[in-house]
Amino acid sequence: MFGDRIFFRVVISSIILLMVLGGCAPQGKSAKRHLTLPKPQFGRSSDAEWRDPVMAAAPAAAEIPEPELTFDQELKDLKQLGQWEEGAPPQDIAEDVAASDFPITINRQVEYYLDFFQNKHRRPFAKWLARSGRYRPMIEKQLREAGLPRDLAYLAMIESGYNTRAYSKAKAVGLWQFIKPTGRNYDLAINSYVDERRDAEKSTRAAVAYLSGLYQEFGSWYLAVAAYNAGEGKIRRAISKYNTTNFWELAQGSYLRLETKKYVPKLIAAILIAKAPEKYGFHDISYAEPLAYETVEVPRWTALKAVALATDVDFDELRELNRELTMQFTPPHKTVYPLKVPAGKGDLLLANLPRVHATVNTSFKTHIVRAGESIDSVCRRYGLTRTIILKSNNLRSARLQPGQRLRIPFHATNYELLPEGVVAPSFAMADGNSGDFILHKVHPGETISGLATLYNVPSHMIAGWNNIKNISRIRAGQQLALYVRSPEIQVEEKKAAGRKTAAVKQIVATAAKIQSSRAVAGVLENPGMEVSYYQVRNGDSLWDIARRFGHSTEDIRRWNNLDNDQIHPGDRLLLKESAVLPNVTYYKVRGGDTLWTIARKHNISMESIRKWNNLKNDVLHPGSRLLIKLVKDA
Repeated sequence: MFGDRIFFRVVISSIILLMVLGGCAPQGKSAKRHLTLPKPQFGRSSDAEWRDPVMAAAPAAAEIPEPELTFDQELKDLKQLGQWEEGAPPQDIAEDVAASDFPITINRQVEYYLDFFQNKHRRPFAKWLARSGRYRPMIEKQLREAGLPRDLAYLAMIESGYNTRAYSKAKAVGLWQFIKPTGRNYDLAINSYVDERRDAEKSTRAAVAYLSGLYQEFGSWYLAVAAYNAGEGKIRRAISKYNTTNFWELAQGSYLRLETKKYVPKLIAAILIAKAPEKYGFHDISYAEPLAYETVEVPRWTALKAVALATDVDFDELRELNRELTMQFTPPHKTVYPLKVPAGKGDLLLANLPRVHATVNTSFKTHIVRAGESIDSVCRRYGLTRTIILKSNNLRSARLQPGQRLRIPFHATNYELLPEGVVAPSFAMADGNSGDFILHKVHPGETISGLATLYNVPSHMIAGWNNIKNISRIRAGQQLALYVRSPEIQVEEKKAAGRKTAAVKQIVATAAKIQSSRAVAGVLENPGMEVSYYQVRNGDSLWDIARRFGHSTEDIRRWNNLDNDQIHPGDRLLLKESAVLPNVTYYKVRGGDTLWTIARKHNISMESIRKWNNLKNDVLHPGSRLLIKLVKDA
């Protein structure tokens, strides 16, 4: 039992290490300022459940579009109005019509929505008017630049109520209610980490392009708007069926759904009221401030909660600016990401992000087993493995009983801003060769030992990172989390040579400079140091290598900063050719150190330190180890 506890603690500790604050710090727009963070940071709320570190953060909050809440009532009322007719703009609203650049007509359906918004739907419509102040200026600007009617900005009102969180029953998302295929057709990124349908500006750009194309095809704004709702194919077929391009004549037929027919009069009524709200009884509307922000390039895996702390901005405000980030951190597939922060906060983010320190606390919640639940269903619900569930509850059998109480581990990440001038401890490992957290999809025939060689990491670490109990058993299709030293690693699929079937593939990792975590970087070009590297092969031991090159195992461990005699195929070991390494030492960077102060302290040039340590710039971080060649006094 004691051994089980130790095993569980090791598993828990390994997973928590993956959740530490990391990535790279922001890069300003005007000046090339670049900071390096060591590992991925994940923004977790205090009630977040412990899930896969890549997929665990809760998706962006979704809300049913407010215009959709009264859908059934609207259809019922419209059916009672009788025949659809084209109508005409009456004299008493001539000024309102003249003020609009969208074609206005009044008929029974438009009058219905004028009454509906003023009475039954008064409170929601007042809320939409208030929200319009945030988005309408930006939308109108894009419409004006594209040469489209600016009053199309109110289309977002009847689509979503100007709500970036809107998510309909048809799985349409965002201000403009794009479904996935249409959004992707107009270059909106939609994946596990980013959904640009929630990005106000990018989705508006897509909507403007879509509406422009619809108008070019149909030559009528009523038909273009109807096609935005029903799809252009539906409108094409309706035109062909009834042999007319008059929307009101199409609406008299039964081919178009009532949902599409109501779309046009609803938009007309929204335009009329929004352009003269007091006339329709909407007084003292407190319009939201126009959308305003600046963009700062921050690294992959940057958590919104860390940014909120660094900029002293309310988290909800920051999240609202970056609603497209469904996981609450920047996506891993891009080196940097243009994060939006309130205007004037960019420099503060650059200065403070390195000071943000993250701590992960682990606790347990109780799950009561229901009838029919299995350990696998519990694992799926909480994103845990069987091993963690069993070890957390000291269970020897995976069989569960209704009413049984299970301890479910979860964690919360707390962030604190360290004093000015102090770099967060998580920066201690940040050096020029800091690695990336990546996912590897296991292919047929792959083994843990093979992946260890491929990525130049120890087998036991892969097992620890992924809670693998038996390293000889992994399955094809399994996703493995890996922390690799080189950010240059790219994984690509190639057909396995010599295989009879082309379906069999293998993963090949390529890197410009893959260096072992145990190798000392940057001394190959060091003048006066007669050293060389040896790449460990299968079957090698430290004792074999030491005997082959005439060294002791103690020396090789010291030169390569090894804690023990464990080495792995693919590791690169630093070996000396001469009897004594000439005046070589290591210096551990401290808070406040600069490359200039270290060079002066050791009476050497900054250029030499950069060359010996393969530094691309003068950025240093506390905890980094620098190789120093001492100069003897004459």
